Amino acid sequence: MTDTTNNDYVAKPTPMIIQILRGIALLRESPVGLLGGSIVAFFFLLAILAPIVAPYDPNLPILPFALPGTEGPNGEYFLLGTDHLGRDILSRVVWGGQRVLFYATLATISAYIVGIIMGLLAGYYRGWVDELISFVANVILSFPVMVLYVLIITQIGASGANIVFAVVFASSPGIMRIVRGLTLDLRTRDYVAAAQTRGESGLWIMLVEILPNARGPLIVDACLRMGYTTITIGALGFLGLGLPPPDPDWGGMITQTRSFAGAGFAHMTLVPALAVSLLVLGFNLLADGLREVSIRD
Repeated sequence: MTDTTNNDYVAKPTPMIIQILRGIALLRESPVGLLGGSIVAFFFLLAILAPIVAPYDPNLPILPFALPGTEGPNGEYFLLGTDHLGRDILSRVVWGGQRVLFYATLATISAYIVGIIMGLLAGYYRGWVDELISFVANVILSFPVMVLYVLIITQIGASGANIVFAVVFASSPGIMRIVRGLTLDLRTRDYVAAAQTRGESGLWIMLVEILPNARGPLIVDACLRMGYTTITIGALGFLGLGLPPPDPDWGGMITQTRSFAGAGFAHMTLVPALAVSLLVLGFNLLADGLREVSIRD
């Protein structure tokens, strides 16, 4: 915690790597957070090692409608079965996880960059700057999020870059409101007044004095938003507006095979659906653990 009793104190941000290591150490105190972090780490590890872990090319048709545990004619083994085109589901889930995590991470980071900039400006300068940014944010937030996603994607087309743009457009106003509220509180602290007395620029004060001291709630919210973004990518894929085929996408896998679920091939839809649910659960548990640790700290 920053000491606010000394007006001459200058807040010095802790290096990011130290913050991460400290957070991992504190997370050991929360079984829920540790479980969530393990699930998230497992999926990220699978995504990184996809070329090694995936047994087959995710787009290679081998044996259609193979049930889990089926052996192919040439010695292939399908642990999770295949889909209607004969593509190995395990390989598609692993590669699909890589795509989902890449775009979810990129979209969340981009939304935070935009939201943090807007929130810092609105909360620190207030006045007409705050009124203008808050008005724009409130207009965007007045629309249902999924409606915004569908409208944007249908207008500009389905692609990874466009999904990132849609998430940034729809999510950054919510992040702005969180950052704005934190900034309004932190701008009244003594260390901010001391920096202003020294003649530091507004940019320096926002990035060095205010933002590092607002990181706790933002990290928790970022974990939750990663889960929301994962669901968004899956939902868009289910609606046919997600990552373009033939490369695997969990939502696309569900919508492509749902018609076969009632014919004894439920594994085609259950496996990617469970992958989405488990990853989102991991992010939610991780956020709960971080919140629990921050309260104790």
